[in-house]
Amino acid sequence: MSLHVLDRAPAEGRRRFTVEAGRAHPFGARTDAGGVNFAVFSEHAEGVELVLFDTHDAAEPFATVTLDPHLHRTFAVWHVYLRGLRAPVFYAWRVSGPPGGGNRFDPDKLLLDPYARGLSRSVWDRGAACRPGDNTATALRSAVIDHDAYDWAGDRPLHHPADELVIYEMHVGGFTRSATSGVRHPGTFAGVVEKIPHLRSLGVNAVELMPVFDFDAGERNFWGYSTAAFFAPHAGYCVTPGNGTHLDEFRDMVKALHAAGIEVILDVVFNHTDEGNQLGPLFSFAGLDNANYYYLDPADPRYYDDYSGCGNTLMANHPIVSKLIVDCLESWVRDMHVDGFRFDEAAVLTRGAGGAVLDEPPVVWQIELSETLADTKIIAEAWDAAGAYEVGRYPGYRWAEWNGKFRDTMRRFVRSDPGLVGEVADRLGGSADLYQQRGHRPVNSVNFITCHDGFTLADLVSYDRKHNEANGEGNRDGNDDNMSWNCGAEGPTGDPAVRALRERQTRNLATLLMLARGVPMMLGGDEFGRTQGGNNNAYCQNNEIGWVDWRAAHDNAGLLRFWQRLIAFRRRHRALRAPEFLTAAEVSWHGTRLGAPDWDDPQARALAYTLSGRDGDPDLHVMLNMFWEPLEFQIPAGRWAQALDTALSPGADLPDAGTEPAVTAPTYTVAPRGIAVLVATHASQENA
Repeated sequence: MSLHVLDRAPAEGRRRFTVEAGRAHPFGARTDAGGVNFAVFSEHAEGVELVLFDTHDAAEPFATVTLDPHLHRTFAVWHVYLRGLRAPVFYAWRVSGPPGGGNRFDPDKLLLDPYARGLSRSVWDRGAACRPGDNTATALRSAVIDHDAYDWAGDRPLHHPADELVIYEMHVGGFTRSATSGVRHPGTFAGVVEKIPHLRSLGVNAVELMPVFDFDAGERNFWGYSTAAFFAPHAGYCVTPGNGTHLDEFRDMVKALHAAGIEVILDVVFNHTDEGNQLGPLFSFAGLDNANYYYLDPADPRYYDDYSGCGNTLMANHPIVSKLIVDCLESWVRDMHVDGFRFDEAAVLTRGAGGAVLDEPPVVWQIELSETLADTKIIAEAWDAAGAYEVGRYPGYRWAEWNGKFRDTMRRFVRSDPGLVGEVADRLGGSADLYQQRGHRPVNSVNFITCHDGFTLADLVSYDRKHNEANGEGNRDGNDDNMSWNCGAEGPTGDPAVRALRERQTRNLATLLMLARGVPMMLGGDEFGRTQGGNNNAYCQNNEIGWVDWRAAHDNAGLLRFWQRLIAFRRRHRALRAPEFLTAAEVSWHGTRLGAPDWDDPQARALAYTLSGRDGDPDLHVMLNMFWEPLEFQIPAGRWAQALDTALSPGADLPDAGTEPAVTAPTYTVAPRGIAVLVATHASQENA
């Protein structure tokens, strides 16, 4: 999508400017009443030019300003102030420097400003940026934007307590791109706004948006995990992208979500960029100062060390890259009112010189200690493509982590792998085995069963194997070990027994997610059985495979209702989301017999526990049966009612609060591969 511009002043008026020395800070293009200041870092450059275009698609610049290193350079920062220059105007950098030593300077190539708030792809030719020769007529251009002119109408980040969060991961484009979404503006920030009533009815209070930093939306980059401009919202998610309107459409979405009580968390990618390896396009960091921005092969710095699996790796703990990362995050909080960030392949942020994993990585601590970011959520995907795995030991105090061990334990348990009841208990209690020793809390664990990367929840119970043939990689891409089970048939089936079991297994997984302490995260569309046809790596599927089919919300209304009631059930019971790890004083563990959990039984597939209520809430008794036959569980003395049973029909599976049927027998039979939760009725009667 191009960044189209409406001229607000005659070109000749914008062209009249005088050149002054300018300031080294702030980086990027910053407008004021008198003109525009430009500043860019390049330690090794010998010559820098600022190239100016009238419009987003102009073939030739209207001016080129050559920077004098004696006047326009302060140490490693090149800067210039153009008095009288006014937006809208587009620009790029042209940089020359010495060859070798890892440098990739090429004065034939125009380069994006790393701090650009917007860019144009109107004439972009990716191939021309890879080939030798001048690409002035086909280059990306940065946009000069006055980003301060927006009426927030009193909006502020919401600052929900972390233990109150229920996160909903979504892809902005795929969420409403399908015609089945029924929105006026499919695939846009505005489309998300139109679906806020659905999010509110579901009960989530945070959305985690897959990458919205501007990216080159080619056919292989649907997900957006190859960033081109870190400070700019993706113009392809806008209704009418223009000079600054892409900023405003993103802000409109944030403001609307906040008004609905929903936080906005961004999935950010600071481990690599869209420039790829040595064969990739030269359009920004590589042409500005390759040796300072990227990890290079010390044996031959023409090539990149790749810890991201994407061709290059940003050297996040180099001071200039650390500055860019923190400046970027602070800008999204200050100027765009974002509530938090999830860091893709965040283990890269812990790597130092030579790629070694650091105990105290500077950029991680700068993010942690930034006053601007002090109230934001910061979440690490605590691994990378080169083998670093830091779940349970990611640096910092308040960094949360995607808890991959929670995902793996619960998937295996629900498919009836034996001997996992001890691990299941750990995960339900907040994963104290991973976090408590370091002084962390359950909120440091973001619990999830599914996310964008892998099977959807419906596919997890419908496929034993991935089916990624449509990706064009011979089904070699994507994870081979999904810990899934198809319940007896691979893919779609008309067998009623298989379909019923899949529905139960889906409810089992959802229930375990919402019963556990920590921060639950669900994948958008799982609430009504969204499928990708067994594709577990739909990164390139900008089509029905990667889009949410909203017809499923009608077809699977019972499942949607279950999720709605399940989230509400979690909110009603403080003990499920308490900020502390489970203690012996508040939980009693059982097997099918009271007080006799099968911790040491390698074949155990059943677990039960009684959880004390908090703040006047009633006690809960939870029974988990992942055996393939019904099991009869003893229940504690007292008055109990059936609050949840994943084996029952829609409606009966999770009845409305206050309508739960009484359980009068001393035992409760849990169906094969089923979960049941009882609620004590005496507390509600005493409080009535």
